[in-house]
Amino acid sequence: MKLKQRVVLLAILLVIFIFTKVFLIDNLDTSAANREDQRAFQRMLSGLRVALDPRLEHTLQSPWEIAAQWVVPREVYPEDTPELGAVMHAMTTKKIVKADVGYKGTQLKALLILEGGQKVVFKPKRYARDYIVEGEPYAGYDRHNAEVAAFHLDRILGFRRAPLVVGRFVNLRTEIKPVATEQLLGTFMTVGNNTCFYGKCYYCRETEPACADGDIMEGSVTLWLPDVWPLQKHRHPWGRTYREGKLARWEYDESYCDAVKKTSPYDSGPRLLDIIDTAIFDYLIGNADRHHYESFQDDEGASMLILLDNAKSFGNPALDERSILAPLYQCCIIRVSTWNRLNYLKNGVLKSALKTAMSHDPISPVLSDPHLDALDQRLLSILATVKQCTDQFGPDVVLVEDRMTLSHL
Repeated sequence: MKLKQRVVLLAILLVIFIFTKVFLIDNLDTSAANREDQRAFQRMLSGLRVALDPRLEHTLQSPWEIAAQWVVPREVYPEDTPELGAVMHAMTTKKIVKADVGYKGTQLKALLILEGGQKVVFKPKRYARDYIVEGEPYAGYDRHNAEVAAFHLDRILGFRRAPLVVGRFVNLRTEIKPVATEQLLGTFMTVGNNTCFYGKCYYCRETEPACADGDIMEGSVTLWLPDVWPLQKHRHPWGRTYREGKLARWEYDESYCDAVKKTSPYDSGPRLLDIIDTAIFDYLIGNADRHHYESFQDDEGASMLILLDNAKSFGNPALDERSILAPLYQCCIIRVSTWNRLNYLKNGVLKSALKTAMSHDPISPVLSDPHLDALDQRLLSILATVKQCTDQFGPDVVLVEDRMTLSHL
């Protein structure tokens, strides 16, 4: 065979090799990843119902020790959590040994210490389930039931970045007041036949207390993250100004995402994709109030964006605040795993899954039907937004493969 023919043959073989690598092997890898996403989705569905059972089998550890060991830089709890029911049962039943005013913030809350030394944040009921919060998308008091629903949505989406939350009824007279600090106790009052308190926060007012039904107050308790994982607060790049007539840059600059991509920690690592995930999460729950966010300290951008403080959600089922999705439609990128999970949740699956996940909570029903229906409608809007991106830029640009190995030692 002549040299020229050999060169041509080698060139053809090289092209075939490259074709095989790009179009066959890579497609096999993608198919395998998609199959794993499907299996993970089925595992999530099979474990949705969490019975609040105090039994902890095959361990001498306390519920608090177990939950603390779950936390790693990219997850608050692992995919497989057979002890979840026992931890949540402890959160809703363990004796309250101390009660104090909540940590810094704008909304009413109380910091409780449960038997065994575990801190939880208690947010009181402010609204009936069918109450509609009018006005701006961030208007109104915190909604305790929104915290419960948001935690279970975090499970369903497979993010696992929200601290554990469960509903709880507390007797303010017999469980809280005897162990309350002077600072908290000084905010208690009686309105009619109901025990009330107004706590200490930026917007807390004596004229706007939270009142129990008699002495029994419904609320949510959020598990405090372990002290060995200190938090770092960040200004959200798509935060609002909260000033009438003053727009944030992202609200008028369509190329804003390009500027974000040039700044740390969004120029590398998983943080920008976490922002996109969070925008999807917040749009589904109607949370337009994430002006800051937390990660773990000294993480160099590798920590997850922790889904804390989700109570400004589920206020108005008829309001779909599209601006919450700005990170998605301005950056036009999304994790493949998130995209797959959203597609699996179409056709009423999301509503059904969330209803099932919340069915064992002590304050069930957690959400009214209009809020559940709104989730399915908002999901369609998210899918349509991603399709607009793929139509414009192509799926290879928009759908980003970003899977991380998560270790739980």
